[in-house]
Amino acid sequence: MAQSAIAPAPLTPPAVAKLPIRAILPWAAFFGLLMLILLYFVGAEQGAVSLFSGAGVHEWVHDGRHLLGFPCH
Repeated sequence: MAQSAIAPAPLTPPAVAKLPIRAILPWAAFFGLLMLILLYFVGAEQGAVSLFSGAGVHEWVHDGRHLLGFPCH
């Protein structure tokens, strides 16, 4: 068995970097808006209110509608 001549360093907790709310808020608003747009296309497009005519959007999000519990037919 070999012995080490160097003593192990004491364990110190890692420093936590503080992130200000002003840095997070624009990204949170952007992703929140993106999620609302995605929810609209999955849940409401081709329904009573539709932005695009035809069934193209419906076919692209069809499986996602059923996965999330939205009825579509």
